[in-house]
Amino acid sequence: MTIQEPGTARPAGRPRSEKAEKAIIEATLDLIGEGMGVSELSIEAIAARAGVGKTTIYRRWGNKEDLVVDALSTLKAPLPVLGGVSVRDDLISLLDAMVRESGQARTRCVMNIAMSEADRYPRLMERFLKRAVEPRREAMRAALERGIASGELRPDLDVNMGMAVLSGTMFWHTKWGPAGDLPADLAERVVDAALAGLAP
Repeated sequence: MTIQEPGTARPAGRPRSEKAEKAIIEATLDLIGEGMGVSELSIEAIAARAGVGKTTIYRRWGNKEDLVVDALSTLKAPLPVLGGVSVRDDLISLLDAMVRESGQARTRCVMNIAMSEADRYPRLMERFLKRAVEPRREAMRAALERGIASGELRPDLDVNMGMAVLSGTMFWHTKWGPAGDLPADLAERVVDAALAGLAP
């Protein structure tokens, strides 16, 4: 999906249809979510499911990988706005977003399939990580660094280790934890347990 830069003129021709773009993204996610691997996914199948022509897809995306990256990126909720007042509050907000994403059945299914094909499509996964995962990683890093600067966290804290503790614990709960609904206060409990070791 291309993003129009501010101040640039739209190319001549028919205006792009947001409805068509949404249908194409949804069709891509539906097909992957139904078990079709990235290697099996075709522009023809996506076009048929979305009810558009192949040329409509190619006008928006140069190839299948570009489309899949954009489709997977829509599964990530927007980053929460962090207050920056308390490292605890900021971390809870970030982990709550992880809980919400994991609670969507299609998100779990699509992400499992996408990650299983990372070896076959390293460029696709690299671009997806950069676009959808890296901003979350940097937000967590910034929150921990603010906590060190404010004295809420240990001055000698290994920030990468702190990120791994928080993210890894959440990943375990959302992917391999006990079956059933996740506790409503899961993010709060994880952060408080982690802070017991990260705080001064």
